[in-house]
Amino acid sequence: MKKLLLVAIVLFSGTSVFSQGVDFGIKAGANFSNFTDASEFSNKTGFQAGIFGGIKFKGNFGIQADILYSQQGAKLQRTEFKLNYVNVPIVAKFYLVKGLNIQAGPQFGFVVDDNISNLPGQLADSRVKDSDISGIVGFGYDFLGFRFDARYNFGVSNIIEGAQEGKSSVYSLALGYSFL
Repeated sequence: MKKLLLVAIVLFSGTSVFSQGVDFGIKAGANFSNFTDASEFSNKTGFQAGIFGGIKFKGNFGIQADILYSQQGAKLQRTEFKLNYVNVPIVAKFYLVKGLNIQAGPQFGFVVDDNISNLPGQLADSRVKDSDISGIVGFGYDFLGFRFDARYNFGVSNIIEGAQEGKSSVYSLALGYSFL
């Protein structure tokens, strides 16, 4: 117990010495999703909402983690893949000039609801994986407590179990507000 307390104090002290500020707030926005490697699919529009927290270190570097409810999926003629996730992106933020930043990092997604309707023949017995791993690239702008993010999430793992193709591809735009 004493060792755990000592480690916590050292980590907190180190973070406060090297950080300029802590960031915590809410965000919401739109998703434009599809499946890659599957040209016959078309985009599905959804929304995302959740919370974010981050630390900006002295200099031009920061880290931000989000917990987001996210509507994703794709359309194929009369078939619609409606996939709802809880996504946890963790991005490094590199500030180019005051407020303007580029972002990159991993995202871990967990399916909370999948609604697939009117599956054609070869997809009739398809099952959606319970989790998804993606990479993120994007940019953002922080000003007066407001946060704007534009990101592209590219899937690393396939969405459908046993499928050779069909990774997630999501463009997102979000607006947030920091309470700190």
